[in-house]
Parts: sequence; structure tokens; C-alpha cells
Amino acid sequence: MPKSHAEVSARILALCAGERDRVALMATIAAELYQADERFDWVGFYRVTEPGLLRIGPYQGGHGCLTIPFNRGVCGAAARERRTQLVDDVEAFPGHIACATSTRSEIVVPVFDATGAVIAVLDIDSDQPAAFDAEDAAALEDLMAQVFSAPAPAAPGLQPWSAVAGELVAVAAGRAKADLVIRNCAWVNVHSREVIPGSDIAIKAGRFAACGPDASRAIGPETRVIDAGGRYLIPGLCDGHMHVESGMLTVSQFVRAVVPHGTTSMFVDPHEVANVMGLDGVRLMNDEALAQPVNIFVQMPSCAPSAPGLETPGATIEPADVAEAMTWPNIIGLGEMMNYPGVVHGDAKMLAEIAATQAAGKTVGGHFASPALTDSPAYAAGGPADDHEGTREEDAIARVRQGMRAMLRLGSAWYDVKAQITAVTERGLDPRNFILCTDDCHSGTLVNDGHMDRVVRHAIDCGLDPLLALQMATINTATHFGLERELGSITPGRRADCILTSDLHALPVEVVIARGVVVAENGRDLLPPPDFAWPDRARATVHMGRSLGAADFDIPAPAGANRVRARVIGVVENQAPTRALEAELPVVDGIVGMDGAQDVCQIALVERHRGTGGVVNGFVSGFRYDVPCAVASTVAHDSHHMIVVGTSKADMAAAANRLAEAGGGVTVWREGRELALVPLPIAGLMSDAPAAEVAAAAEGMVAAMLACGCDVNNAYMQHSLLALVVIPALRISDLGLVDVTRFERTDLLLADG
Repeated sequence: MPKSHAEVSARILALCAGERDRVALMATIAAELYQADERFDWVGFYRVTEPGLLRIGPYQGGHGCLTIPFNRGVCGAAARERRTQLVDDVEAFPGHIACATSTRSEIVVPVFDATGAVIAVLDIDSDQPAAFDAEDAAALEDLMAQVFSAPAPAAPGLQPWSAVAGELVAVAAGRAKADLVIRNCAWVNVHSREVIPGSDIAIKAGRFAACGPDASRAIGPETRVIDAGGRYLIPGLCDGHMHVESGMLTVSQFVRAVVPHGTTSMFVDPHEVANVMGLDGVRLMNDEALAQPVNIFVQMPSCAPSAPGLETPGATIEPADVAEAMTWPNIIGLGEMMNYPGVVHGDAKMLAEIAATQAAGKTVGGHFASPALTDSPAYAAGGPADDHEGTREEDAIARVRQGMRAMLRLGSAWYDVKAQITAVTERGLDPRNFILCTDDCHSGTLVNDGHMDRVVRHAIDCGLDPLLALQMATINTATHFGLERELGSITPGRRADCILTSDLHALPVEVVIARGVVVAENGRDLLPPPDFAWPDRARATVHMGRSLGAADFDIPAPAGANRVRARVIGVVENQAPTRALEAELPVVDGIVGMDGAQDVCQIALVERHRGTGGVVNGFVSGFRYDVPCAVASTVAHDSHHMIVVGTSKADMAAAANRLAEAGGGVTVWREGRELALVPLPIAGLMSDAPAAEVAAAAEGMVAAMLACGCDVNNAYMQHSLLALVVIPALRISDLGLVDVTRFERTDLLLADG
């Protein structure tokens, strides 16, 4: 560095303030250092992208080596030995890699994250011999530490167990006073699967300190005491697999919607925003999760696109992105591995993402939508640890037999618990390997019906013992993600997340405590207003490129045809899979028409990420629309282009243009008039308005769809998944119609039509 190390470092730190994207930070540092000193002939970073391998990152100067193993060169030595390499003469360094013939001397500084893991090396070359000294090394090491090794932000109001263990022990031993004591409760112990009446629970520093018959010794003048009056005290509920974006809400607003329903821990997969904004969107979601007063753990999305070659998302996720995310605070594992054919057939990219997750000691989420159970062993061998796509008893059994956990979901439109819970209630399988989750719940469901409390009640109504249902929504989930010593039960040391309820069957959620603080009572949240703001770049993501007209939805018929036979996507109410149907359709003036008598209307996928103006048309059946109408949405799993369904091409065009104007959301049109609009300005997926406001707009949308003849349960969720090209049988993407049973594109019109 130049003589004024402090000056250069201060400038770099000022430029990097508030930024957490490592590539952006590295690019900024490389640019600044390269211009800071005439000694510096080349400045750049080599990132650890997989175990034992460095890959070139942002740099300034001539071309560098693309990859460097840990066992070669000066850079490899810095990463391998975890110490700075000062080389006065590169030709004298054993194994030196000559990326540039001009290099005479070199300094390489290892870059560590907050956990002490090597994430990269900073490499500076000079065309002068012996250009660097110990002062340079010390300054660069300090700069790297300040930028990349800052400690992870702590959860609000919560310290690690190790930091407060002494306080917990003191409270439990009667030497210190608790912050909160819950007296006279019926303690639901999910470890022993029993109810223990007459119990007291002492809480200190946001964690359970003592659980037993009498905590009077822990009560002092400053201790808050809650008399449970004999009510049940159950652990806070955990959602083992879910997508915040499906709620149409930001994380902050989602939390405020579900906390009154007793959900205190969520394991979220933000692959919706990843498909729109890439790693940047995931980082923003994770940052917002870290700011919450409850436990929101983030799974790094694995599949953007979900099916390479069959769709074009707004952004992609690469193995290097996964490896980087595994170093972030609060990343709990890899999100659902939807490209199950890729895993089964040994796709290198998919296996690399799984390997990066396993190398970090984290959990790989599964998504095995194939009905072919014979592929289960191959999928399980690839590394996914769970699956939520089962719809039959045999699906759940097959997963568990392969060492996976079966996640049984009850979302807004997915009713998969009843058919699968018989694996426990009738077949007697070990309940420890079953987890309850929601997967997708829109705001209306959250506000009006509930969240994980709804799932638990449903499982009980399906014949499951209440204590087993609670295990599947608490300790089973925590154990699955390696957090059984941190949450999921009311036992010493765990986060003090719990619910008071007067009935284990009906499960009314009367008081909710998260991290030792009362956060909801009798259906009302007591949380402070959210203070996380999504940036402007997340609010400008709808780029159609042009206005659409009715003719954009025309489907030309073969020359001379009067009727054609076409493939039709068949909606299955309350399930994610579709049917691959066929229908004979009329031709008028060379254009294939719809057929209301067969309940066949049109569907279109409108490109909205790159402004290409592209429109792909097809047919769908099952919505029961009976008037000229259209529904358009920028929520179109998983690539999240704009999906439009309608019986009127003019309304389809109007609906699409309206969403371009609104910046994203859902709109319903009938006979040239807009009936409803749900604005979703953040990535075209979410709103930062309060949940009740979004739910009211969503209810208006449902009413508008009903006014158009659609009485399908949660038709919007069915609508939003028609582009999900990883769930059989037939879907639509920006590249055409997709046969998901074969994972290949197929023609809309049949040759024998």
C-alpha cells in the first residue's frame, strides 16, 4: 500500500459501508487499490468456490488465471496455510504460477469471514522486485478483516446460549431471578410426549432457564409473572418449509400476520425472489429475516432456473452463489432441490450445489414431484434430506424408507396431510420422521384462517394424536435442521418460544411468547412497526418491452384446418400437479378458438424480465370461467414472468398492460373493466403494506374471480403455479409448452388434429 495506509483504507471503508455483497465489495477494493499505488501492477481476488479451489473474482489489470488449486502457487499457499505470503521474487517461489510474465514480486492475503473460514485471497502483483513489506501486509490484513470478518448481526434481543449459560444456570439453581415466570401451566413436553400439570417455567435472557414444579425461587421484584391458570403451554410452532413470497407480503409483514397464530420459527426458501433478482434478492430477504423478533431461517435457493432449458428466469443461481451464501449468517441450508431429474441423472451443477451445502454442514431441502417411486433411492442418494411434494400415503412411506423426512403440507391450495398422515395413524411408521408445513399460504389464508395452528388442527382432525401433531410442528422440525438444542421445545437453554392455549384439540392461540417476550395476545400482534425498507431496484422489475393487443394472444391454426386437436393444461383442485388433457377446438378465420362448453380457455406466458415482448400461448381447463374475462399475475412460479388466463383476448391484453403500469401484482378484468387489483410492487411478488390490507385486496381478487364464474378453491394459487415446470404433468413457460413427465418441450397442437 502507499505510504498513507490509513488514508486509502478509510476511503475504501467509506465506499464499502453498508454493502454486504462480497463480489461488489471485492470489485470496489480491487479498483481502489489498483489506482492507489504505482507499485501495483495487478490487483484482484480469487474466491473459494469449492473445497480446495480458488476461482478468479473481480480484478484490475491484465488477465489472471481462471482457477488455482490450494496446492499450487502463491495464492494456493495463502489459502492453504491461512497466512499472508510475501514474495520478493516470484521466480524463486516453488510452484509459482506465471499468470503474467511482467510479475516480479507478489503479496497474497487470505480473506476470512466472521466464522474464521477462508473465503478468498487478495492477490497483488508488482512489476518491481521486492515491492512489498510487512507494513503492507499488516495494513491489507487489517482492511480485509474490517470488510469481510465483521461479526454476524445478532438476532434482536437474543444472545447465544454460550453467552448466557451462566445466567440460566444461576436462575435454575435459585441464585438469580428470572425475567419472566409462567406459573401453574400444563407443560407440554415434546421430548417425552406428555403433559405435566402444575408446572412453572422460568425464562431468562430470552431462553428457558428452568422447567419444573416450582419456580418461586426465580421470582424477584423485577420478574414478570404470568399465571397460566392451568392452561397448556406448548412450544412455539415451526413451519419447516414455506415461501414468504406466496403470502404476497414482505418478511416483516408476514411475521406480523403469523405471530398471532403461534408461529415463532420459519424455514423459508426465497427462490421466488431469487428467480427475479438473483443473489441480491436472497441477500435482501436474509437481511430482513435477521431483523425480525422471531426466528426466520433462510434456505439458499437451489434452482434458478428450476429446470434449465425449459424456462428463462430473471436471474440465475450458480454453485458459486450457493457456496458464498453458505458463509452468511442465518443461512440454514439449501432450498428445495426442484430439478429432481438433474439429481437422479447426476447433473454436475446440482450435485455441486448439494456438495457446497453439505461441506458447510447444512441441510439440503428436497422437492421430489415425480410419481415414479423407483427413482426415490437415486434422489435420496444425491443428498436431499426431505420432501414436501407427496400427495399419497405411498409417497410419504417411500421418502421415510429412504432416510428422508416427509413434510406434509397444508397451504392455501395444497391439502396433502390427510392422504399421507395415515402412514403414521394406520401404518404405524415412526412419527419422528414426519414434519408439518405450509409451503404456500396467501395473505387471505393467513389473516382469516391461520398459519401453522391451522395445519396442526387439521392434522388432529385427520386422526393424529395432538401430542404427535405438536411434535411434527416443533421438535421434529428443529431436529431436522440441527437446531434441537436451540428451539422446538420447552426445555432449559432453548429459545423461549411458547404458546398458552386452553384446548389441545381446538388449539386456540391465546398468548404467544417469542424469545421471552409476549408478542401476541388473543389474535392481536404486539410487535413494533417494521423498519426494514426494500430498495428501489427491487421495485422496478416488470419490463414487458411493449404494450400488448388482443392479436398477441392469437394461436394460428394449420392452413386449411376447420378444427384442431390441442394439448390442454388441466387444473386439479387443491393439488399442485396438473393433468395433460387434449381437446378438439374450433378454428375461425385461421385462428384456434376457445371452447366454453369444454371449459377450455386460453393461457399465456408474457416475458417480463428483459423486455423482449415475447408471448407464449396455450390452453387451460378447470377454472370454470363463464364470461369474457382475464386474470393476470406477475407471480408465476418459478420463473415469474407474467401469466395471463382468460376467455377474452382483449381483456387478457388489458390485464397484462395494467400490471406493467402497476409494477407487478394480480389483476382481474371482465368485459373491458378492471374488477380487482392486488399491487405487488416488490419484485412483482410482494407488498410491504400491512397483511390485513393485502388480504382485503386478495379477497377482492377472489370475489372478482368468482364473479367471472371461477369457484375453484384458492384458484389464484392454482393460477400462479401453471408455469411451474418441475411438477407434472403439463405446464407453460416462456419457451413453450412443457411436458413435465418427460422434462421436454412439446407442441401445443397435435399432428392428427
